[in-house]
Amino acid sequence: MKNPVIKIATILSVIFLLLSLGITLFQGLSNSGPYWILFLIALGIMFRGFEKLKGFTYTVMIFACVTAAMFYPITFVQVGDYKLSGLIVPLLQIIMFGMGTSMSLGDFAGVVKMPKGVIIGIMLQFTIMPFIGYTLAKLSGFPPEIAAGIILIGCSPSGMASNVMSFLAKANLALSITITAFTTMLAPFVTPVLMGWLAGEFVEVDVWKMVWDIIKIVIIPIGAGLLFNKFLSGKVKWLDAAMPLVSMIGIALIITIITAAGRDSLLNIGPILILLVVFHNMAGYTLGYWAAKLFRMDERDCRTLALEVGMQNAGLASGIAKEMGKIATVGLASAVFGPFMNITGSILASYWHRKPPKD
Repeated sequence: MKNPVIKIATILSVIFLLLSLGITLFQGLSNSGPYWILFLIALGIMFRGFEKLKGFTYTVMIFACVTAAMFYPITFVQVGDYKLSGLIVPLLQIIMFGMGTSMSLGDFAGVVKMPKGVIIGIMLQFTIMPFIGYTLAKLSGFPPEIAAGIILIGCSPSGMASNVMSFLAKANLALSITITAFTTMLAPFVTPVLMGWLAGEFVEVDVWKMVWDIIKIVIIPIGAGLLFNKFLSGKVKWLDAAMPLVSMIGIALIITIITAAGRDSLLNIGPILILLVVFHNMAGYTLGYWAAKLFRMDERDCRTLALEVGMQNAGLASGIAKEMGKIATVGLASAVFGPFMNITGSILASYWHRKPPKD
């Protein structure tokens, strides 16, 4: 730990943790908000100094944002007359544009090179998670709109986080990127149909409106990103370098806004929702992996499918909830799923990283 910034962050994290605990104990939790937030920020910076922990830095920073939203929700709900939920769709469009700039038409050619893995991956993605989500929603006893949010996160495609985890897990990165590309492009057509079928008993689902909403959020920005990558890649270097950071900040803002909007509901059902969401995520990994085994896929491909099935595009689910006008209820499950998915995915990827595939 030679870096002085890391040393200072380590000391501050201990100080802020002790202050947080002390104030919570003697003055009540409501008075300790600033110290919990500062503790998490210092902890995130500290993690950068440790090789095994640095992958959790972003997730810890997300938890700092969520903590801020829980203690000071009004700050992240509205500024003047402007409701901050209006930022969600534009932010998602920027994130999807960034995803497009990192892709090429060659990513879609993967289906020719490995059709079995891609077809099985798409099939598992749009069956396992939606039906687990429906089962959990039925069993949860939650208000209908919050229950529908569990189904929504299950009906969403995989996201770029699964590609990062596949790389770390020594899985089949090319297959991961191809499945993500195809499920994302199929989402405008598959997700609304699944939602209408599975979530229709919980909330009113306008399938055709949802089709257009997802095209607006996904297809158009990704298409623009693909064109940018084809004609301008490398010519606007500052934009190429900035997009990953912009995407991370955008996701953090989206989760913060949703958490603030749904704070009261989270205080009532938060622990149970977290348990259900983590179970949903873990079941996706488990069933994705063993389903791939049943199809006689090799170890690298099994790991890929586990991560592709278990890790959903929580940002897109949030955008759909916003367009439904139910960000504070339908959007809650995706706001919880995103941070916890990154924790479990990092742990699983780290475990597999230490166990190189034998086949």
